[in-house]
Amino acid sequence: MAKRDFNDHCWKDIVDKEIQDIYASYHREVFVGKKPVVLAIDLYKKAYFGGNRPVTEVNKLFDGSCGENAWKALPHTQTLFAAARAAGVPIIYSTRHAETGGVHSTNRKKLPETEDDYAIQTELAPQPGELVIYKERASAFFGTPLVTHLRKLGAESLIICGESTSGCVRASTVDAYSLGFHNTVVEECTYDRSMLSHKVNLFDLHHKYADVMHVEDVVGHLHGLVKHKKSA
Repeated sequence: MAKRDFNDHCWKDIVDKEIQDIYASYHREVFVGKKPVVLAIDLYKKAYFGGNRPVTEVNKLFDGSCGENAWKALPHTQTLFAAARAAGVPIIYSTRHAETGGVHSTNRKKLPETEDDYAIQTELAPQPGELVIYKERASAFFGTPLVTHLRKLGAESLIICGESTSGCVRASTVDAYSLGFHNTVVEECTYDRSMLSHKVNLFDLHHKYADVMHVEDVVGHLHGLVKHKKSA
């Protein structure tokens, strides 16, 4: 696999060379860490409401939908999950319950919700035996048993995907870094309502808290784990 430039990512059209140079001290080799677990953040139905249409359109009817950004990421995420399952890499999902007037994950205006809004999107649904973590704040770690399950699995690193890049993905990734996990955020499997927020936050995460990698590179690594098992 050819080595990529450190900034060979979606933010190149908004982060100029001057800013890239300021962050040059963060440049390093990127990789998928040892003993990974896939952390699939908030792949719930609400993010897909309105279908594969521009976010500005779907949000008029479905507040919180990520529209075409969510649907564009869906087939890449299916590919990631298939590769992880083939390699025996666990997948842990996060979601939440419908708002009940208590603790909220963000300061967004609250609208009526149902439990089905937060069921995992059908095309990405957990398989039998895969864990779903329910959270009330942005981070999948805050106030949940997630880290206990990761330690029990012997995880040393995370492969992170889901939404939103600027919210729950960022919060979970920062917490995971603070807890000592090596993080890989899969660019094509991560999304947001705002492409500006998506790109800026991926840039920031890549330089400080995670290795942002392309899905084909992560899937290639997972395929390598399968070959290693077969030859062992």
